[in-house]
Amino acid sequence: MKMYILIKDSVPPGFAILGAAHASLAAYLRFQETDEVKEWLSGKFYKVVCRVNEKEFEKAKTFEGHAVLTESALDNAEIAIAFKPRKEWPKPFGFYKLYK
Repeated sequence: MKMYILIKDSVPPGFAILGAAHASLAAYLRFQETDEVKEWLSGKFYKVVCRVNEKEFEKAKTFEGHAVLTESALDNAEIAIAFKPRKEWPKPFGFYKLYK
């Protein structure tokens, strides 16, 4: 089980770090009562943080079980999206670049 957090590649690093932290918490709070989150928390609760372009970000929003984060200091722009933990992921998740 792992949670994916996608950060737009246009987001400055400082906001990206804050966005990832807020995204993790937002996904937990939104989905905390689900069986997937309960199972995820019973293990090592892995998270994968990736950098995505605008097109990838928009496509990712079509997948179910997510929370989109905005940043007020960036004119309320969408900067991150976090997904409810799961075992199996749609194919595009295997191609996203890890945030380094």
